[in-house]
Parts: sequence; structure tokens; C-alpha cells
Amino acid sequence: MPTTQNINQSKTFLFTSESVSAGHPDKVCDFVSDSILDAHLTQDPNSKVAIDCCVKGDTIYVVGELTSTAVVNISAVVRQAICSIGYDKSEACFDGNTCNIVLNISEQSPEINKAVFKDNYDIGAGDQGIMFGYACNQTKELMPLPIILAHKLAYLITNQTDNKVNNKTAHKFGPDAKTQITVEYNSDQTIKRIDTILVSTQHPANYTQDQIQHIIQDIIYGEFVPQNNLEQYIDTTTKLIINPSGSFIVGGPVADSGLTGRKIIVDGYGGWGRVGGGAFSGKDSSKVDRSGAYMARFLAKNIVAKGWANNCEIQISYAIGVAKPTSISLFGDLIMEEQEILSWINTNFDLRPKAIIDFLNLRQPIFAITSQYGHFGRDYDGTNFTWERILD
Repeated sequence: MPTTQNINQSKTFLFTSESVSAGHPDKVCDFVSDSILDAHLTQDPNSKVAIDCCVKGDTIYVVGELTSTAVVNISAVVRQAICSIGYDKSEACFDGNTCNIVLNISEQSPEINKAVFKDNYDIGAGDQGIMFGYACNQTKELMPLPIILAHKLAYLITNQTDNKVNNKTAHKFGPDAKTQITVEYNSDQTIKRIDTILVSTQHPANYTQDQIQHIIQDIIYGEFVPQNNLEQYIDTTTKLIINPSGSFIVGGPVADSGLTGRKIIVDGYGGWGRVGGGAFSGKDSSKVDRSGAYMARFLAKNIVAKGWANNCEIQISYAIGVAKPTSISLFGDLIMEEQEILSWINTNFDLRPKAIIDFLNLRQPIFAITSQYGHFGRDYDGTNFTWERILD
């Protein structure tokens, strides 16, 4: 987040966030990791899962620890996940039906399991960690504007097969895409204008660059801008940059390697809020990297929704095998006194891992969808994540 000192030194400042599509190699790995997690939670809600993937060329490597009573054909889950993204034929540069799968998975460490596996609310954290949650009043989703717009645009572009743009036939792009939004802010962090909209999208070989330019412009000005009420922020100097490298035919794992957990800025707040100590995907909720971050977002969002802060950031830290947080800290543009907010948190919420899991209902197989287009602020695509709920 820009510091107050930097903001006061200029009348306006720019801030940029990016998103990537489900077909980006890193997101392929996140989605496969979380699909494996969901497959085990479907049969055994108490599964302990920590799965990472790496993909390059026509091979995906699946590694990690897994302790569960579920019986899952992991290779079949991997193939189905990859195909569902759109990598289901050789023309897409990667094919889940035929790719090589290398598995190297063992059971969870007995020492870790002993530390965290208890039947009561004193279940310990699955590892030490620092988690951050953030919310602000820039958007109805209580998220920073650049990241929520980047996600919405990436989602819109890569789901064109289900839409029509200005009553024109929808177009099919490749699975791999990136978006980037630059917003100009006033010194008080209010939104002044949108400075730049950047899109890079994989496309079929028979699409010319002129065609791609016109199609993306139709999507942006025909759907994206009006759907998000952005007309007031678009002006004659707003820059629209589309596939600046030229053709983008070869994408996905053939063009670049992918790795679970490498897009933690995309997963969170687009760089506006702080980043915690670990990634989310592939981890069951006994890992506070995930459950703690979700709870921190829930608390921050409700604090802003109540009008107690214009923006709020919460840090929660844990020690492995210890149930209660080692610290809870609060930052931001607070309207209510910090100690009053902390008292509300401590009085009303149990931040031990098992209590968070129960409160947010995190034993359900809901995680594969979180790996695409952000874990927070997902009101726009029909998801109903429990950590996004606003209390009455």
C-alpha cells in the first residue's frame, strides 16, 4: 500500500494490479492442487492435504503430503482438472488427456500430525505463519479497485464462449491470458480515473491482430465498462493496450512453466495489502496459511462494512501445534478506536484453527474454484464464500 508520506508528496498517484486466467501455467497448478484437495474432502472432510504441482511442456509433477481415508484416483482428477480449463486437445498447446503425470506423494509427517490432530478446539496450527486480511471502501466488494477490475476483466475475456458481446457472436480465445489495471488516485486515496487497461490473451492462429484488437475493445467498452459503472473513470487519455507483444498463439505450459502458489499477489489484494507467509492452494484448512487468511479477510471486511474503518488490515500469527494466535494486530484508516475493535474481535470470535474451520465451514470441497480469479471479493461470479459474508 502506498505510504502516507509518499501520497502527501504528490497530488495523485498510480497503482497497478494484475490478474491471470485459469489457463495461466501457475493457475493450472493451483487449480490441480485444489482439485486434488476437494476430491479428498468429498470423501473424508478431515483429510490432511498439502499438495504442490509443477508443470512444463507436456508433463505435470504432483508432489506433497496427504493423509486421508478417501480413495481417489489422483491421476484421473489431474486430467479432468486440466481438461476443464480448456487444455483438452493438442491445438491448445497442452492436453490433459495425454499429458505425462508424475506423482510423488507421501503421508503427512507424524510429528506434524501429532501436533495438530486433536478432537477438541485445542487443535494446533498446522505450521507457524503470519496471515493478513484486508478490506477497504473503494468498491462494493470492499476490495481495492485495481485488483477487482483485473479479475473481472480476466474472467470476462476467458469466459466469452458463454457470452455475447454487443449482440455479436462470442469468440473463443485460448486458455492463457493476463490482465492489468492501473488506477490513478487522489492523494486521499479516492479514485480519480483509470489510467491503463492492459490485456494479453492467447488466441487461435487464424485470428489477425486487427481482429483481436476489435474483439477485445468490444468486450471492454461493450461489457466491462458498463457492467462495472466505469464510464466516469474512463477519459480520452485512458490507455488501452492489447497483446503488446504481438501474436500470442503458443501459451500455457508449453510457453512457460507453472508452479503452485506462485501468484500470491493475484490471489490476495493485488499488492495493495500486505502478503502473508504462505500460499493458499493445495492446503487443507488445518493450515493457517489458508484458514487464518480467510478469517482475517472476514474480520477486516466486516469492520469496514460496519463503518468502523475506511480501510482495515489485520495480521494474525500462529505457532505450529499451538491453537491460539500468538498475536493479532490492526492497521489502517480506523474510525473506531483500535482497542475497541480488538475487543470486539476477542469477545465475538474464536481464532483457534478448529474454531475457524467450523465457523467458516472449511471442510467442504469448495477450494478448486478459489484458485481462479482471486480468493477475495468474488461477488461478481456467483460464488458464495463464507469468509465474504457480512454480518447482520
